[in-house]
Amino acid sequence: MFCEIIPTHAVAAWLLVHIDRFLDWAGLGRDRTLEEGVYIALIVVVALAIGWVCRKIVLWFSRRLVKWRKTPFTQDMLRFHVLSRCSHVIPPLVIMGLIPFAFDSQSGVLHLVRLGIEIYTVITFALSFIVINTFLWTRFNQRENTKNLPLKGILDVCNGFVWIIAVIVIGSILLDKSPVALLTGLGAFATVLMLIFKDSILGFVAGIQLSQNDMLRVGDWIVVPSTIANGIVIDVSLTAVKVQNWDNTIVTLPPYTLISTSFQNWRGMTDAGWRLISKTINVDVDSVVAADEGILAAAATLPGMSDYISNFKANGQDYNPGVAVVNGSTETNLGLLRAYMCYYLIHHPKIATDQQILVNITGPSNEGMTLQIYCYTTTAWTAYEAVKSEIFEHLAVVAPKLRLRLYNSPSGLDVAGLRGAFVPTQEQAAASK
Repeated sequence: MFCEIIPTHAVAAWLLVHIDRFLDWAGLGRDRTLEEGVYIALIVVVALAIGWVCRKIVLWFSRRLVKWRKTPFTQDMLRFHVLSRCSHVIPPLVIMGLIPFAFDSQSGVLHLVRLGIEIYTVITFALSFIVINTFLWTRFNQRENTKNLPLKGILDVCNGFVWIIAVIVIGSILLDKSPVALLTGLGAFATVLMLIFKDSILGFVAGIQLSQNDMLRVGDWIVVPSTIANGIVIDVSLTAVKVQNWDNTIVTLPPYTLISTSFQNWRGMTDAGWRLISKTINVDVDSVVAADEGILAAAATLPGMSDYISNFKANGQDYNPGVAVVNGSTETNLGLLRAYMCYYLIHHPKIATDQQILVNITGPSNEGMTLQIYCYTTTAWTAYEAVKSEIFEHLAVVAPKLRLRLYNSPSGLDVAGLRGAFVPTQEQAAASK
């Protein structure tokens, strides 16, 4: 078919005539083997020259096209070298069209040369298809994949099919059999092939499930309890999911690990824009007492508590079911602390008032009454930790004003009766003497 498109026989005849003249001029005679060698070398040089010229023309045309119409499509074509890499199929086609005319149809050398050229042609076509697949996938991933789904596995599968087809075609060329017959014979090796490509098959199935159920995207923060993975997903391919931990180490997981086991995805928190603070602190049970006038007077000095105590005495506790209301009581010093901490959280600039805010008692334990702070703040890690620390530091300072003691395990100071007493250093003791 190639000879019908381009009159290669005329080109080959012209080359052979000039090769014979060159050999006569050089006094080498018209040796058939020498003539074939010179012809092969010449057409290889010609084919490579034609391919080089075509690539230069394609590159010049591509740059002109990008300069004339600077769009993301043309820029990606130039960045991936789509046209220039596809032009690599030209030299083997030229050689394939010219090579038969230098040999007898029964020549063994012609058979070997044609086998090599045909295999080279299949490889160049496979590489061209892979470049096109990568270009099309990149375009789709940039423009259509708005949810940032892990679709790289599909690209890997497509490229894998290209190479499988290329290997089958190359095998059929070497064995001189139809690819269909070769595929029929490969059925006996299906079990072996499944073992060889087990990870790829499992990864492909897992990738489809991850994408279909929108379980994972590049950029998600995930935690896999059965592994050390705790960080941002940076890549999802057919055989591996790469997670960058907070210490900048990279953890690589097989995709089917995420399907076969449970994992935590923090994307919902990121999309909502708020992160939960749910921490507890223990209050010594012996310090929880009924609120007398002295405790009420101390509580009234705290911001917002004077109005709260007056309203509570006049109207009773407010059972408004809203998500950001003050909950507490004036019956005990612990109830006053709960009320004040609710007021403090509601008026904190970094706490979300459209989310649930709660300060409650989760129950007594061996370490005292457990006071829980439940609220939402920013998702930025540093700011989140700063706000959480600020809340509990403030709680530790306010609690003693209401005669509450935060629980602390006994230490040597408690045994010696020095808890809260000033203990001088050796230098200070020596100076006092």
